[in-house]
Amino acid sequence: MSKGIFQKMLDGELPMPKAAATLGAQIIEVDTVSGTIEVEFEAKDEFTNPVGNIQGGFLAAMLDDTMGPALTATLNENEFAPTLELKVNFIAPAKVGKIIGYGRIISKGGSVCVLEGELKQDGKLVARSSATALIRRINK
Repeated sequence: MSKGIFQKMLDGELPMPKAAATLGAQIIEVDTVSGTIEVEFEAKDEFTNPVGNIQGGFLAAMLDDTMGPALTATLNENEFAPTLELKVNFIAPAKVGKIIGYGRIISKGGSVCVLEGELKQDGKLVARSSATALIRRINK
């Protein structure tokens, strides 16, 4: 099997996406067999709402940048899986600092995939999500 986009990024052959860099994303662990991933994010002061908590849109982006790579890590070369639907539950306020994302593939069909993710800060659940993604071929 040839290397997909995710492995090329890990190997430094492709740059990390700018959105992931903005979120301070760093891959901690990935298991392509079980379809799971752990990602560390740096929630910045620039991400806060008027009361000093991390704005929900940034948490949703972190969840998308957790679940998506869990799936992308399992894809072949010339495949990509855009998110079709994303549902987020905000559980507790998140503050500036480190946030850990946990993502997993729940179901991977021929083209439609179901994903789940969680964000934790200081061991406390701050948000969880589910998503649907569609595997597509990249036309060069």
